[in-house]
Amino acid sequence: MQTKELRTKDGKALAEELRQLLKAQFSARMQRATQQLQDPSQLRKLRRDIARVHTVMAEKATKR
Repeated sequence: MQTKELRTKDGKALAEELRQLLKAQFSARMQRATQQLQDPSQLRKLRRDIARVHTVMAEKATKR
């Protein structure tokens, strides 16, 4: 996910995106724990996407 894409979204869309990413991260962690995770780099990608969403949300909060 690109930061440019996130900056075009409003607060509700960002919150929904964050919720989906956290849900996907939880699912990936459970798959890793049960030895079913196919792509181990998926966890790293999800953490970075979550950080991007948090960053954009913080930027929008400070612009008010």
